Amino acid sequence: MFQFTIATTDHPTRIRFVSNQPLGDDQIDFTNVDDAGGFPLIQQLFYLPFVKHVRLTENWIEVERFDILEWADVQDEVASQLADYLNQGGQVKKQMDQKEAISVYAESTPNPAVMKFVCSKRIVGEVYEAKNIDEAENSPLATELFHKPYVKEVFMDENFISITKYEIAEWEEIVQDLRQYLRDYVADNKAVVTGDISPKEKAPQITHEGTALEIIQIIDQHIKPAVASDGGNIVFDSYDEDSKSVQVILQGACSGCPSSTFTLKNGIEQLLRDMLPGKVEAVTAING
Repeated sequence: MFQFTIATTDHPTRIRFVSNQPLGDDQIDFTNVDDAGGFPLIQQLFYLPFVKHVRLTENWIEVERFDILEWADVQDEVASQLADYLNQGGQVKKQMDQKEAISVYAESTPNPAVMKFVCSKRIVGEVYEAKNIDEAENSPLATELFHKPYVKEVFMDENFISITKYEIAEWEEIVQDLRQYLRDYVADNKAVVTGDISPKEKAPQITHEGTALEIIQIIDQHIKPAVASDGGNIVFDSYDEDSKSVQVILQGACSGCPSSTFTLKNGIEQLLRDMLPGKVEAVTAING
């Protein structure tokens, strides 16, 4: 019989439900019910309105709540519901008798060194970027990709993976092998990201206001979708009010792209100047 005991953490919004029986083999993070598609037990947790984030390990489940109640009010009930669900035959993870039908297609990007591979299902909950195998420690998929000698960088966002290659191989030589590899990996329901997001995304969050906030809103609403369609991402870095200059970070296919300067000056910079007259004069990328 499953039983869960409650263990506190260093974070007041997070609590662990420790099981007396194994729950799984890997550490996996879930940010919403879609992420938990293959894990019925985790889906049950996301049906609770106060659940924000769930981490599953071999022996415990860590749940982060929204700040709308206190754990003391609900923790015993949640522990009881978890035990009841499993003891009544519920599954932690679906047992897959056959591979899920997955399609992966390749799209060229403005960056000739980068190919975008689009999956027919969501694979990550947020942006994950690894410039080398050391930065890929929390992503089994990225780690395996880096074992291929031609893979230089890996970028993932929602349902696509952008892969940057070294010049030792041409895309026509490797693209079909990569498509098949990614299709099999996703169809096998292997973990894509098992820990925290990449280190570059872990910096303390800064609260922006005024013009900086307006710039962020324009980037998110008008620029990011177009950049994502090209296999990349753009992140606001800073705004200097005196020089009226904006600095951004380019990721994925946009990082190191030969056309990135043209895009910055004739696309992003011009849009910000038009939408924020007198507030923005220049846009530069600190990594490209």
